[in-house]
Amino acid sequence: MQENEKRTELNDLGEFGLISHLTDKIKINNSSTKKGIGDDAAILNYGDRDIVVTTDMLVEGIHFDMIFTPLKHLGYKSIVVNISDIYAMNAQPRQVTVSIAISSKYSVEAIEEIYEGMELACNYYGLDLVGGDTTSSLSGLVISVTAIGEIEKDKAVFRSGAKDGDLIVVSGDLGGAYVGLMLLQREKEVWKSSPTIQPDLDGNDYILGRQLKPEARKDIIELLIKMELIPSSMIDVSDGLASEIKHLCKASETGCSLYEEKLPIDPQTYQTARDFNLDPTVCALNGGEDYELLFTVPQADYDKIKGNPNLTVIGHMTNKESGTNFISTGGSVMPLTAQGWDSFGKTNAEN
Repeated sequence: MQENEKRTELNDLGEFGLISHLTDKIKINNSSTKKGIGDDAAILNYGDRDIVVTTDMLVEGIHFDMIFTPLKHLGYKSIVVNISDIYAMNAQPRQVTVSIAISSKYSVEAIEEIYEGMELACNYYGLDLVGGDTTSSLSGLVISVTAIGEIEKDKAVFRSGAKDGDLIVVSGDLGGAYVGLMLLQREKEVWKSSPTIQPDLDGNDYILGRQLKPEARKDIIELLIKMELIPSSMIDVSDGLASEIKHLCKASETGCSLYEEKLPIDPQTYQTARDFNLDPTVCALNGGEDYELLFTVPQADYDKIKGNPNLTVIGHMTNKESGTNFISTGGSVMPLTAQGWDSFGKTNAEN
Protein backbone atom coordinates (compact mmCIF):
# COMPACT_ATOMS: atom_id res chain seq x y z
CA MET A 1 0.00 0.00 0.00
CA GLN A 2 1.30 3.47 -0.92
CA GLU A 3 2.04 5.89 1.93
CA ASN A 4 -0.56 8.39 0.72
CA GLU A 5 -3.35 5.81 0.45
CA LYS A 6 -6.15 5.86 3.02
CA ARG A 7 -5.72 3.46 5.95
CA THR A 8 -8.77 2.30 7.87
CA GLU A 9 -8.07 0.76 11.24
CA LEU A 10 -9.76 -2.54 12.05
CA ASN A 11 -11.39 -1.16 15.21
CA ASP A 12 -13.06 1.54 13.12
CA LEU A 13 -15.33 -1.14 11.66
CA GLY A 14 -15.43 -3.79 14.36
CA GLU A 15 -15.78 -7.53 13.69
CA PHE A 16 -19.24 -7.51 12.14
CA GLY A 17 -18.61 -4.34 10.20
CA LEU A 18 -15.46 -5.90 8.78
CA ILE A 19 -17.34 -9.08 7.82
CA SER A 20 -19.99 -7.02 6.05
CA HIS A 21 -17.35 -4.88 4.34
CA LEU A 22 -15.49 -7.92 3.01
CA THR A 23 -18.50 -10.01 1.97
CA ASP A 24 -21.05 -7.55 0.57
CA LYS A 25 -19.94 -8.20 -3.03
CA ILE A 26 -19.70 -11.99 -2.79
CA LYS A 27 -22.01 -13.73 -5.26
CA ILE A 28 -23.56 -17.19 -5.21
CA ASN A 29 -22.43 -19.28 -8.20
CA ASN A 30 -23.93 -22.70 -7.46
CA SER A 31 -27.55 -23.82 -7.09
CA SER A 32 -26.39 -26.22 -4.37
CA THR A 33 -25.77 -23.22 -2.11
CA LYS A 34 -29.19 -22.74 -0.48
CA LYS A 35 -27.87 -20.35 2.14
CA GLY A 36 -24.52 -18.57 2.05
CA ILE A 37 -22.97 -15.90 4.25
CA GLY A 38 -25.28 -14.17 6.69
CA ASP A 39 -26.56 -16.85 9.05
CA ASP A 40 -25.08 -19.14 11.71
CA ALA A 41 -24.25 -21.79 9.11
CA ALA A 42 -24.38 -22.40 5.38
CA ILE A 43 -26.98 -24.79 3.95
CA LEU A 44 -25.81 -27.00 1.08
CA ASN A 45 -27.98 -29.45 -0.84
CA TYR A 46 -26.35 -32.23 -2.88
CA GLY A 47 -29.14 -34.78 -3.20
CA ASP A 48 -27.53 -38.08 -4.17
CA ARG A 49 -24.01 -36.62 -4.31
CA ASP A 50 -21.23 -37.28 -1.82
CA ILE A 51 -19.89 -34.24 0.06
CA VAL A 52 -16.09 -33.80 0.29
CA VAL A 53 -14.66 -31.51 2.98
CA THR A 54 -11.06 -30.45 3.72
CA THR A 55 -9.34 -27.76 5.78
CA ASP A 56 -5.88 -26.19 5.55
CA MET A 57 -4.29 -23.40 7.55
CA LEU A 58 -1.67 -20.83 6.50
CA VAL A 59 0.29 -19.22 9.32
CA GLU A 60 2.51 -16.15 8.98
CA GLY A 61 6.15 -17.02 9.52
CA ILE A 62 5.48 -20.72 8.90
CA HIS A 63 3.75 -20.94 5.53
CA PHE A 64 4.40 -17.46 4.18
CA ASP A 65 6.70 -14.48 4.70
CA MET A 66 5.07 -11.06 4.35
CA ILE A 67 8.36 -9.50 3.25
CA PHE A 68 7.97 -11.05 -0.21
CA THR A 69 4.37 -12.33 -0.36
CA PRO A 70 1.86 -10.02 -2.11
CA LEU A 71 -1.38 -9.90 -0.14
CA LYS A 72 -3.62 -10.65 -3.12
CA HIS A 73 -1.44 -13.63 -4.06
CA LEU A 74 -1.71 -14.88 -0.47
CA GLY A 75 -5.49 -14.76 -0.60
CA TYR A 76 -5.53 -16.59 -3.93
CA LYS A 77 -3.10 -19.25 -2.72
CA SER A 78 -5.06 -19.87 0.49
CA ILE A 79 -8.01 -21.00 -1.63
CA VAL A 80 -5.95 -23.01 -4.11
CA VAL A 81 -4.11 -25.12 -1.52
CA ASN A 82 -7.47 -26.27 -0.16
CA ILE A 83 -9.31 -27.07 -3.36
CA SER A 84 -6.26 -28.97 -4.59
CA ASP A 85 -7.15 -31.53 -1.91
CA ILE A 86 -10.69 -31.72 -3.26
CA TYR A 87 -9.43 -32.40 -6.78
CA ALA A 88 -7.13 -35.06 -5.36
CA MET A 89 -10.26 -36.96 -4.31
CA ASN A 90 -11.48 -36.80 -7.94
CA ALA A 91 -14.19 -34.39 -6.76
CA GLN A 92 -15.33 -30.89 -7.73
CA PRO A 93 -14.97 -28.06 -5.19
CA ARG A 94 -18.09 -25.94 -4.73
CA GLN A 95 -17.88 -23.88 -1.53
CA VAL A 96 -15.26 -22.53 0.86
CA THR A 97 -15.36 -20.97 4.32
CA VAL A 98 -12.59 -18.63 5.46
CA SER A 99 -11.50 -18.00 9.05
CA ILE A 100 -8.85 -15.39 9.67
CA ALA A 101 -6.96 -14.21 12.75
CA ILE A 102 -5.60 -10.68 12.31
CA SER A 103 -2.95 -8.78 14.25
CA SER A 104 -3.13 -5.02 14.76
CA LYS A 105 -0.35 -4.34 12.25
CA TYR A 106 -2.80 -5.08 9.41
CA SER A 107 -5.19 -2.42 8.17
CA VAL A 108 -8.65 -2.97 6.72
CA GLU A 109 -7.18 -2.25 3.29
CA ALA A 110 -4.58 -4.99 3.74
CA ILE A 111 -7.20 -7.57 4.72
CA GLU A 112 -9.41 -6.38 1.90
CA GLU A 113 -6.58 -7.07 -0.54
CA ILE A 114 -6.27 -10.63 0.77
CA TYR A 115 -10.00 -11.11 0.25
CA GLU A 116 -9.70 -9.73 -3.28
CA GLY A 117 -7.27 -12.54 -4.02
CA MET A 118 -9.69 -15.04 -2.50
CA GLU A 119 -12.49 -13.64 -4.64
CA LEU A 120 -10.36 -13.99 -7.78
CA ALA A 121 -9.72 -17.65 -6.97
CA CYS A 122 -13.38 -18.29 -6.19
CA ASN A 123 -14.46 -16.74 -9.48
CA TYR A 124 -11.81 -18.61 -11.48
CA TYR A 125 -12.67 -22.01 -9.99
CA GLY A 126 -16.41 -21.39 -9.71
CA LEU A 127 -16.61 -21.44 -5.90
CA ASP A 128 -18.91 -19.84 -3.36
CA LEU A 129 -17.45 -18.29 -0.21
CA VAL A 130 -20.23 -19.13 2.25
CA GLY A 131 -18.94 -18.26 5.71
CA GLY A 132 -16.11 -18.30 8.22
CA ASP A 133 -14.90 -16.42 11.27
CA THR A 134 -12.67 -13.49 12.17
CA THR A 135 -10.73 -12.89 15.36
CA SER A 136 -7.64 -11.10 16.62
CA SER A 137 -4.10 -12.47 16.76
CA LEU A 138 -1.13 -11.53 18.90
CA SER A 139 1.43 -13.09 16.58
CA GLY A 140 0.71 -12.28 12.96
CA LEU A 141 -1.79 -13.46 10.38
CA VAL A 142 -3.51 -16.85 10.34
CA ILE A 143 -5.80 -17.99 7.50
CA SER A 144 -7.84 -21.18 7.78
CA VAL A 145 -9.90 -22.29 4.80
CA THR A 146 -12.37 -25.15 4.63
CA ALA A 147 -13.27 -26.37 1.15
CA ILE A 148 -16.40 -28.37 0.39
CA GLY A 149 -16.83 -30.38 -2.77
CA GLU A 150 -19.12 -32.91 -4.35
CA ILE A 151 -18.79 -36.09 -6.34
CA GLU A 152 -21.09 -38.80 -7.61
CA LYS A 153 -21.57 -41.41 -4.92
CA ASP A 154 -18.84 -44.04 -4.78
CA LYS A 155 -16.70 -42.26 -7.41
CA ALA A 156 -14.18 -40.70 -5.00
CA VAL A 157 -10.53 -41.75 -5.37
CA PHE A 158 -8.61 -42.51 -2.19
CA ARG A 159 -4.93 -42.99 -1.39
CA SER A 160 -5.57 -46.64 -0.68
CA GLY A 161 -6.55 -48.14 -4.04
CA ALA A 162 -3.21 -48.74 -5.78
CA LYS A 163 -2.19 -52.26 -6.74
CA ASP A 164 1.12 -53.97 -7.50
CA GLY A 165 2.01 -53.12 -11.10
CA ASP A 166 -0.01 -49.89 -11.33
CA LEU A 167 1.73 -47.04 -13.12
CA ILE A 168 2.67 -43.94 -11.10
CA VAL A 169 1.68 -40.75 -12.96
CA VAL A 170 2.19 -37.08 -12.11
CA SER A 171 0.81 -33.96 -13.74
CA GLY A 172 2.88 -30.93 -14.76
CA ASP A 173 6.41 -30.49 -13.45
CA LEU A 174 8.06 -30.60 -10.06
CA GLY A 175 10.40 -28.55 -7.86
CA GLY A 176 9.53 -25.12 -9.24
CA ALA A 177 7.79 -23.84 -6.10
CA TYR A 178 10.73 -24.80 -3.89
CA VAL A 179 13.32 -23.21 -6.16
CA GLY A 180 11.14 -20.10 -6.38
CA LEU A 181 11.11 -19.95 -2.58
CA MET A 182 14.91 -20.25 -2.48
CA LEU A 183 15.15 -17.30 -4.89
CA LEU A 184 12.82 -15.17 -2.78
CA GLN A 185 14.68 -16.01 0.40
CA ARG A 186 18.00 -15.07 -1.20
CA GLU A 187 16.65 -11.71 -2.26
CA LYS A 188 15.20 -11.19 1.22
CA GLU A 189 18.66 -11.61 2.75
CA VAL A 190 20.13 -9.18 0.23
CA TRP A 191 17.41 -6.66 1.06
CA LYS A 192 17.99 -7.03 4.82
CA SER A 193 21.68 -6.16 4.41
CA SER A 194 21.20 -3.52 1.68
CA PRO A 195 17.61 -2.18 1.63
CA THR A 196 18.30 0.15 -1.31
CA ILE A 197 19.22 -2.69 -3.69
CA GLN A 198 16.43 -3.76 -6.04
CA PRO A 199 15.61 -7.49 -6.04
CA ASP A 200 17.11 -9.49 -8.90
CA LEU A 201 14.07 -11.45 -10.05
CA ASP A 202 14.06 -10.83 -13.80
CA GLY A 203 13.53 -13.86 -15.99
CA ASN A 204 12.20 -16.01 -13.17
CA ASP A 205 8.47 -15.45 -13.56
CA TYR A 206 7.65 -19.14 -13.87
CA ILE A 207 9.24 -20.38 -10.64
CA LEU A 208 8.09 -17.28 -8.73
CA GLY A 209 4.54 -17.93 -9.88
CA ARG A 210 4.81 -21.55 -8.82
CA GLN A 211 5.60 -20.38 -5.27
CA LEU A 212 3.48 -17.26 -4.89
CA LYS A 213 0.42 -18.04 -7.03
CA PRO A 214 0.06 -21.77 -7.64
CA GLU A 215 -2.92 -23.26 -9.44
CA ALA A 216 -4.97 -26.33 -8.55
CA ARG A 217 -5.11 -28.90 -11.35
CA LYS A 218 -8.79 -28.66 -12.19
CA ASP A 219 -7.81 -29.26 -15.80
CA ILE A 220 -6.37 -32.68 -14.98
CA ILE A 221 -9.61 -33.85 -13.39
CA GLU A 222 -11.46 -32.63 -16.48
CA LEU A 223 -8.92 -34.48 -18.64
CA LEU A 224 -9.40 -37.72 -16.72
CA ILE A 225 -13.16 -37.44 -17.20
CA LYS A 226 -12.69 -37.01 -20.97
CA MET A 227 -10.37 -40.02 -20.99
CA GLU A 228 -12.93 -42.04 -19.01
CA LEU A 229 -10.09 -42.82 -16.65
CA ILE A 230 -10.53 -43.22 -12.89
CA PRO A 231 -7.21 -43.47 -11.01
CA SER A 232 -6.76 -46.33 -8.58
CA SER A 233 -5.28 -43.90 -6.02
CA MET A 234 -4.50 -40.18 -5.95
CA ILE A 235 -2.98 -37.41 -3.83
CA ASP A 236 -1.88 -33.83 -4.45
CA VAL A 237 1.80 -32.88 -4.26
CA SER A 238 1.85 -30.38 -1.41
CA ASP A 239 4.56 -31.84 0.85
CA GLY A 240 6.98 -33.14 -1.79
CA LEU A 241 6.78 -35.95 -4.35
CA ALA A 242 8.69 -38.50 -2.27
CA SER A 243 6.49 -37.89 0.76
CA GLU A 244 3.29 -38.20 -1.29
CA ILE A 245 4.37 -41.44 -3.00
CA LYS A 246 5.12 -42.91 0.40
CA HIS A 247 1.64 -41.89 1.57
CA LEU A 248 0.12 -43.76 -1.38
CA CYS A 249 2.26 -46.82 -0.70
CA LYS A 250 1.43 -46.86 2.99
CA ALA A 251 -2.31 -46.48 2.41
CA SER A 252 -2.35 -49.02 -0.43
CA GLU A 253 0.04 -51.45 1.29
CA THR A 254 2.41 -51.51 -1.68
CA GLY A 255 5.99 -50.64 -2.51
CA CYS A 256 7.15 -48.61 -5.48
CA SER A 257 9.92 -48.05 -8.00
CA LEU A 258 10.44 -44.39 -8.89
CA TYR A 259 12.80 -43.45 -11.73
CA GLU A 260 14.97 -40.33 -11.64
CA GLU A 261 15.19 -40.05 -15.42
CA LYS A 262 11.39 -39.82 -15.63
CA LEU A 263 10.93 -36.87 -13.24
CA PRO A 264 9.41 -33.83 -15.04
CA ILE A 265 11.51 -30.76 -14.21
CA ASP A 266 11.05 -27.42 -16.00
CA PRO A 267 14.24 -26.00 -17.59
CA GLN A 268 14.01 -22.82 -15.47
CA THR A 269 13.67 -24.91 -12.32
CA TYR A 270 16.64 -27.05 -13.34
CA GLN A 271 18.93 -24.13 -14.15
CA THR A 272 18.02 -22.07 -11.10
CA ALA A 273 18.57 -25.07 -8.84
CA ARG A 274 22.04 -25.49 -10.35
CA ASP A 275 22.71 -21.78 -9.82
CA PHE A 276 21.97 -22.34 -6.13
CA ASN A 277 24.20 -25.43 -6.07
CA LEU A 278 21.11 -27.55 -5.46
CA ASP A 279 20.40 -30.95 -7.00
CA PRO A 280 17.30 -30.49 -9.23
CA THR A 281 16.27 -34.08 -8.47
CA VAL A 282 16.27 -33.39 -4.72
CA CYS A 283 14.19 -30.26 -5.34
CA ALA A 284 11.67 -32.30 -7.34
CA LEU A 285 11.48 -35.06 -4.73
CA ASN A 286 11.35 -33.00 -1.55
CA GLY A 287 10.47 -29.41 -2.47
CA GLY A 288 6.71 -29.41 -1.90
CA GLU A 289 4.00 -26.87 -2.74
CA ASP A 290 3.83 -27.88 -6.42
CA TYR A 291 0.13 -28.81 -6.07
CA GLU A 292 0.33 -31.23 -8.97
CA LEU A 293 -1.73 -34.41 -8.92
CA LEU A 294 0.01 -37.71 -8.30
CA PHE A 295 -2.00 -40.82 -9.12
CA THR A 296 -1.81 -44.46 -10.12
CA VAL A 297 -3.53 -46.29 -12.97
CA PRO A 298 -3.58 -49.92 -14.07
CA GLN A 299 -1.10 -50.76 -16.84
CA ALA A 300 -4.06 -51.56 -19.08
CA ASP A 301 -4.85 -47.81 -19.15
CA TYR A 302 -1.39 -46.79 -20.37
CA ASP A 303 -2.60 -46.08 -23.92
CA LYS A 304 -5.04 -43.49 -22.54
CA ILE A 305 -2.27 -41.36 -21.06
CA LYS A 306 0.59 -42.16 -23.46
CA GLY A 307 1.96 -39.05 -25.15
CA ASN A 308 -0.18 -36.59 -23.20
CA PRO A 309 2.02 -33.51 -22.51
CA ASN A 310 0.28 -32.87 -19.17
CA LEU A 311 1.05 -36.30 -17.69
CA THR A 312 4.27 -38.21 -17.02
CA VAL A 313 4.68 -41.84 -15.99
CA ILE A 314 7.45 -41.76 -13.37
CA GLY A 315 7.40 -45.31 -12.02
CA HIS A 316 5.23 -48.18 -10.92
CA MET A 317 3.87 -49.79 -7.78
CA THR A 318 5.44 -53.01 -6.49
CA ASN A 319 4.61 -55.45 -3.72
CA LYS A 320 4.91 -54.21 -0.16
CA GLU A 321 7.88 -56.45 0.63
CA SER A 322 9.97 -54.73 -2.08
CA GLY A 323 9.81 -51.41 -0.23
CA THR A 324 9.82 -47.90 -1.68
CA ASN A 325 12.77 -47.53 -4.04
CA PHE A 326 14.39 -44.81 -6.12
CA ILE A 327 16.31 -45.74 -9.25
CA SER A 328 18.92 -43.15 -10.25
CA THR A 329 19.74 -42.20 -13.82
CA GLY A 330 22.83 -44.38 -13.51
CA GLY A 331 20.74 -47.38 -12.51
CA SER A 332 21.54 -47.44 -8.79
CA VAL A 333 18.68 -48.59 -6.58
CA MET A 334 18.28 -46.92 -3.18
CA PRO A 335 15.55 -46.58 -0.57
CA LEU A 336 13.25 -43.63 -1.18
CA THR A 337 13.35 -41.16 1.70
CA ALA A 338 11.15 -38.13 2.15
CA GLN A 339 12.11 -34.77 3.65
CA GLY A 340 9.09 -32.83 2.50
CA TRP A 341 7.38 -29.82 4.04
CA ASP A 342 6.85 -29.92 7.79
CA SER A 343 4.90 -27.08 9.38
CA PHE A 344 6.47 -27.76 12.77
CA GLY A 345 10.03 -27.51 11.51
CA LYS A 346 11.12 -31.09 12.18
CA THR A 347 14.40 -31.96 10.51
CA ASN A 348 14.17 -35.75 10.60
CA ALA A 349 13.34 -37.45 7.33
CA GLU A 350 10.32 -39.65 6.87
CA ASN A 351 11.84 -43.00 5.98
